[in-house]
Amino acid sequence: MRCAMWAVGVWRLALARTPCGRRAQSALAQLRGILEGELEGIRGAGTWKSERVITSRQGPCIYVDGVSGGILNFCANNYLGLSSHPEVIQAGLQALQEFGAGLSSVRFICGTQSIHKSLEAKIARFHQREDAILYPSCFDANAGLFEALLTPEDAVLSDELNHASIIDGIRLCKAHKYRYRHLDMADLEAKLQEAQKHRLRLVATDGAFSMDGDIAPLQEICRLASQYGALVFVDECHATGFLGPTGRGTDELLGVMEQVTIINSTLGKALGGASGGYTTGPALLVSLLRQRARPYLFSNSLPPAVVGCASKALDLLMGSSTIVQSMAAKTHRFRTKMEAAGFTISGANHPICPVMLGDARLASLMADDLLKRGIFVIGFSYPVVPKGKARIRVQISVVHSEEDIDRCVEAFVEVGELHGALP
Repeated sequence: MRCAMWAVGVWRLALARTPCGRRAQSALAQLRGILEGELEGIRGAGTWKSERVITSRQGPCIYVDGVSGGILNFCANNYLGLSSHPEVIQAGLQALQEFGAGLSSVRFICGTQSIHKSLEAKIARFHQREDAILYPSCFDANAGLFEALLTPEDAVLSDELNHASIIDGIRLCKAHKYRYRHLDMADLEAKLQEAQKHRLRLVATDGAFSMDGDIAPLQEICRLASQYGALVFVDECHATGFLGPTGRGTDELLGVMEQVTIINSTLGKALGGASGGYTTGPALLVSLLRQRARPYLFSNSLPPAVVGCASKALDLLMGSSTIVQSMAAKTHRFRTKMEAAGFTISGANHPICPVMLGDARLASLMADDLLKRGIFVIGFSYPVVPKGKARIRVQISVVHSEEDIDRCVEAFVEVGELHGALP
């Protein structure tokens, strides 16, 4: 063994002394210099993202490596508390036992099981659409949609604060691209007028914007789309399961379900929290995506356990709207108490409750001090949000008790006073 290692060492040394070896080492050294500079720039800007390590299941109370005792989690997308729901977990175990760990294949070769088709049909029924198609994530659903649907003859009109996955998906397509000011319907109308020369016009928006907790004015968007012969696409990742009377999303909340053509959403937030995304809409569109959407064609099928968990989450949601109504009450409680304490909360009646602080360093320090007081939240600053708009994003879950919410508010008040963040 020692002889073999010695031989490899001699070979590497000899290679390094050749012209090719020297060039390779020079290129590697150059790469390291570039990467070190980039990373140092991120640290210097105060935007370095550290990952806290959770040592328990996801839930309202979690355990974090290096922190003693339980921590109240107020920054998960676990809106309905289904990530660790016993029936959801059991459904995942059952699917794992019956259908295996995975398919080792993409869908069109040998990667489609009966549970995949069943979940797609269930998603379509839930959203009251004709058909649905599964992806490994909603990022992939957004990456697959625009390129497959739109050509150089078409146009896409996108809200300037749309999620990065929508922006990246639009970049991949060859359609003419228009960006309208955030929630500005006058600007959208001007862009629609300009885009009349194109074959198809698709208005693309988030239903609920994840950084600000505000909701797209879908009634006005749909009115303008109808007036100017456009289609409407909505990303419902931060709405599916808990917005609207029965949790169908922002289109249900605002009464425009029949006017929104295409919905993309996720299984990785309210619907079990594991992974997966989907597109739901006209059957012909879904058929086209199965033929052309590259993330669908070249990605392995969703694991059976994930499919089983998401299917059970939808069953629970469709079985009762009580869980949705509980979310609204708890969101109202947090927002009301925080505003009464003197904090500015962005958005309107969404469980995403951005506590606006302005200063990036302040947001980071307050988040660290809140963790010391048993509250898990994260500070957001540039480039995730605009400069001067740093905030701590709080997310309410159905499984938070009123006592949990009150304790969170009390901790915010204590830390806010400590750092001079309150009037």
